[in-house]
Amino acid sequence: MAGVYLSYPFCAQKCTYCNFASDVQPRGLETQYRETLQAELASTEWPWRPETIYLGGGTPSLLDPIALAELLDLIPGKPWVEATMEAAPGSIDENKARVWTDCGINRVSLGVQSFDSRELARAGRKHSAEIVEREIAILRTAGIANFNIDLIAGLPGQTRESWSRSLEWIGKLEAPHVSVYMLEVDEDSRLGSEVLAFGKRYGASDVPSEDTIAEFYELAVERLAAMGILRYEISNFSRPGFESRHNLKYWRHEPYLGFGADAHSFDGRCRRQNAETAKEYVERYAKGLPFTTSTADAEPGEELFLGLRLDQGIEADWSPYADAVQRFEEDGLLERTGNRLKLTPRGVLLSNEVFAEFV
Repeated sequence: MAGVYLSYPFCAQKCTYCNFASDVQPRGLETQYRETLQAELASTEWPWRPETIYLGGGTPSLLDPIALAELLDLIPGKPWVEATMEAAPGSIDENKARVWTDCGINRVSLGVQSFDSRELARAGRKHSAEIVEREIAILRTAGIANFNIDLIAGLPGQTRESWSRSLEWIGKLEAPHVSVYMLEVDEDSRLGSEVLAFGKRYGASDVPSEDTIAEFYELAVERLAAMGILRYEISNFSRPGFESRHNLKYWRHEPYLGFGADAHSFDGRCRRQNAETAKEYVERYAKGLPFTTSTADAEPGEELFLGLRLDQGIEADWSPYADAVQRFEEDGLLERTGNRLKLTPRGVLLSNEVFAEFV
């Protein structure tokens, strides 16, 4: 069964490492955006009954509880098998958690990124490890025991010792799911732009080397496995039964509908994308224009490279890419059994090099 993604690209502050289409926005635009998002949902002819919902951003946990309820009431299928809310630590209280549960939210993804106070301050985050601990207790009391913790390997000033302490907190909190992302250095974030310019702002000169970041990632794989939290996708780890049902749809090439700015939809054959910014999304609606800005057939190798993100790999017809597959096998990046392909441990670290062949 398919899923639904809701985009809420509003934040209380813009983090230095963030390269998403989200930002601090005028209050008036936020109100217009919610109204437009409601209109898009209300006008939808549902081709199926959604099984999963994911509210991403941005920081959808900042949504007024009444506004959240109004949005979710427009989506059929409640109670959903899985309904995830992305949340910034420091934005959760007992009332919100109770309302989320009443609305059908049964999973929360916390953008923790680090449990080290110095790393958090340099990244522009205002929470602490103690705030995370307190808010997870609030979620559990409200009946939300399924939660994810995001961590970033490679923040400015991060050391093996500070990274190890962050991983220790995962065990202390008994997290059922963890996402580990290696820092992306590109021009879409303030930190990335500064690193590329060889500058010093935002701690750019203290970003660990690529080799060190890879070591941090491998340490996470090892330490999380020892806790019973196993990798099932390049960046995602869970205890058995706590894999993200919604995100698995992306990697398994299953259909989903996206609503809001920069949201993508996929019907199993074609993709479409909404206007990229909140402002453009609202303006298109005000002018009576379609929300969607582009429609395209999925890339021929898309199913293959998405499936390769999974730890189990993918069983598919890869014969059009036989030469590339053989080369990656010889280089120790891919291994195959019959028609099933999967990345090797070394291939995981060099996955972008492999995926480029299939896109």
